[in-house]
Amino acid sequence: MHQAVDHPMPTAIKRLLRTSPQQLRAFEATARLMSVTQAARELHVSQPTVSVQLRELAELVGEPLFEPLGRGIRLTSAGEALQATVADIAACWQRFEDRLGDLHGLLRGRLRIAAVTTAEYFVPDLLGPFAALHPGVEIDLAVENRDRVIARLHRQADDLAVMMLPPAELPLQSLPFLDNPLIVIAPSNHPLAHSPQPLPLSALSQERWLMREAGSGTRLVAERHFADHGFAPRIAMSLGSNEAIKHAVGAGLGLAVVSALAVAADGATSATAAEAPWVRLPVEGFPIARQWSLVWRSDAPLAAPAQRFVSYLQANAAPGALPGHGDTPLGSA
Repeated sequence: MHQAVDHPMPTAIKRLLRTSPQQLRAFEATARLMSVTQAARELHVSQPTVSVQLRELAELVGEPLFEPLGRGIRLTSAGEALQATVADIAACWQRFEDRLGDLHGLLRGRLRIAAVTTAEYFVPDLLGPFAALHPGVEIDLAVENRDRVIARLHRQADDLAVMMLPPAELPLQSLPFLDNPLIVIAPSNHPLAHSPQPLPLSALSQERWLMREAGSGTRLVAERHFADHGFAPRIAMSLGSNEAIKHAVGAGLGLAVVSALAVAADGATSATAAEAPWVRLPVEGFPIARQWSLVWRSDAPLAAPAQRFVSYLQANAAPGALPGHGDTPLGSA
């Protein structure tokens, strides 16, 4: 008769089990948001509850995890180490779920993807068929401006991101998959709207220009294009979305550079006064050729759902075409 052998639990596991999921969730949210108040709001608990959980966790660790910084807080060295450890634990658990899915022959897990605001016009068309093929995958989509998407890439909040201008300061892999021509639109009653010939930029020097907010990929590309051609636009207004830009142009407030995809979302790439309050303006040097790219951190392993989505996109979308959209129409100009 064999005697049962009592294998002692590893000491590191014992120390981990002293913490609670609530403490780790409170720490992760506070470290990510750098605010106890915002963490409490996200977790749907009171601020004192989060403060107590953070204090208890610091006592278990034996080191302070946060320290004051002006009117806010920042991570201590121990806090930074714990933040990296919590991320490692989450990644390890994700890999475990991925392996479970493999054992059952079904892709499971979560696909976390961020997209800049203009990409909202087509990202659902990418995710819909993928979700139908992989019902075991839960998809989290965050639509933010470019600066916030870059911030999410910095803190590795997502597996993948869709954007036009990936940041150069991060180790990234990039997969261009869709043409993104930028065009000029004007009010439909603009005197130059139906010019039979492309207009030189110099002819628009006295026009009011409406631009996306500072940091927007569309604005950065437009500003570089104007600078390359020695053109200084009279910027009258900055707006935070394509819809706001189109409404402002339609109201006669000025001209704007927008993605052709944002225009196509309204059912036309060149509009008449009867169809829309704006029209595509024929301008020399336009459209500006750019592409949408899927990007991800090259210094961290991709979870199985993200790997599968990259493969899906490689197989189903090429520059210039997208399932459900056909070729991106450029029209005249």
